[in-house]
Amino acid sequence: MDEWFEKQKREMLRIIGKFTPEDGTHDTEVPGLRLIRSSRLSEPVYSVYEPSLCVVAQGSKVVMLGQELYQYDPSSYLTASVHLPITGQVMEASNETPYLSMQILFDMSQILDVIQASGDVIRSRTETSRGLRVSRVSDTLLDAVLRLLKLVETPRDIPVLAPYAMREIIYRVLQNENSASLMQFAVVGSHAQRIAGVVEKLNRDFAQPLRVDELAAEASMSASSLYDYFKEVTGMSPIQFQKQIRLQEARRLLLSGSIDAAEAAFQVGYESPSQFSREYARMFGMPPIRDIHRLRGSIV
Repeated sequence: MDEWFEKQKREMLRIIGKFTPEDGTHDTEVPGLRLIRSSRLSEPVYSVYEPSLCVVAQGSKVVMLGQELYQYDPSSYLTASVHLPITGQVMEASNETPYLSMQILFDMSQILDVIQASGDVIRSRTETSRGLRVSRVSDTLLDAVLRLLKLVETPRDIPVLAPYAMREIIYRVLQNENSASLMQFAVVGSHAQRIAGVVEKLNRDFAQPLRVDELAAEASMSASSLYDYFKEVTGMSPIQFQKQIRLQEARRLLLSGSIDAAEAAFQVGYESPSQFSREYARMFGMPPIRDIHRLRGSIV
């Protein structure tokens, strides 16, 4: 890495370290900007990634989508184009050199606005590809990201300058050779945009029975096309996607509440507690009650 790049990264480290006094995810006054700190290697963390850009200042992280692994570090960044159930794990971190990163949330209207304003500078692409992508950090993108990050130190500038910094970040990402994974979801009527609607519905109505024919009709696709395009975007079939969302929500309910495993199963849409227990153990490595006891015992 050249001297300029290293200087920019050091400034990112300084600001993120300043505003993350302890491990965890920290919201900022800049809309859509979160800062993350971890001083130790993590166990696999199950969550749903929102449409966002993730940039690492120090350390590295691995994200699993379906059976695919995506690793990113200070030389790369990750973009998530739709809400996707993932498993994330911090791979490089210590008390002396904690994992430090930032997540910038965005929506498709912002992307479409930049595409429309750019004219021929950015050419819209409609091919369907995975909704998660790791790309190399360019100097121009790093400069724009740092400009947004610096606003946390000057809150009075946020209302005026944050929208412009966000707009430039999206523009720089769309200039990247891998931008189709993000751009496709903003193109009205594209297969990817229609699949994004299906993803949104499954995230919202995960406890309801899965009816592929109805989803396909809403997306104006055949059932076989829906299956193929859905798997292309998410790396999973619709039923696998729904299962991950259901099990993640059940785990959250069990960890945060006083309900038992059977009640959690029914709340997330399972009719059979035994099937729920089997699928839960397959995903998290042990049955619900044992898993929750272990998690609660690890919280200090």
